Amino acid sequence: MSNHQTNDFDFEEHWNNAYQKVPADNLGWYEEDPIPSMELILECNLPKDALLFNAGVGAATLIELLLNKGYLNIVVNDIAASALTELKNNLTAYKQAEVEFIVDDLTKPTELLKLKNVDLWHDRAVLHFFTTKQQQQAYFNLIQKVIRLKGYVILAEFNLEGAKKCSGLDVFNYNEEMLQERLGEDFKLLKSFNYTYIQPSGNTREYVYTLFQKIA
Repeated sequence: MSNHQTNDFDFEEHWNNAYQKVPADNLGWYEEDPIPSMELILECNLPKDALLFNAGVGAATLIELLLNKGYLNIVVNDIAASALTELKNNLTAYKQAEVEFIVDDLTKPTELLKLKNVDLWHDRAVLHFFTTKQQQQAYFNLIQKVIRLKGYVILAEFNLEGAKKCSGLDVFNYNEEMLQERLGEDFKLLKSFNYTYIQPSGNTREYVYTLFQKIA
């Protein structure tokens, strides 16, 4: 597969531009009602004070839904400060106070390295943008470092039949076996399914959703 974005590609500039130029609810990955993510999160049956981490959150509606369900300890991350600003502006001041916002690069983390004992890692449509082995390894190293024993990982990425590009960038497609291999034997696959997402434009994108638990 071609790989135009190298380790030196400026993801920060790209994603800041994406959120500054187009309303969030018109973006190709915007999900008004993140049903599959919410179903997997609720299946984990975590206490309301569990530490929930959303990687590459963008301006996702999922955060407000989690707050509405009473979750009290949410950390969100994006490489684009503009995305987090938009997310923050969509929450009431009261709800903003219950969320920690971290601008950082998942493939070259600094602030994110301070995280520990994460109960749930959620990533929808982020990992598949990391197309080099170095980027992917850094991402999975971070998961392995911050997730506590018995913690959960939800990865929802373009599946093998899915799009090969998004937002003008190449993507790396996955199935559950590939994600299991990257996470390693310390993680057990609990559930996986394919899912057809309908974009705001009406076009479709094919995803694989996976739920893992750290068992060792």
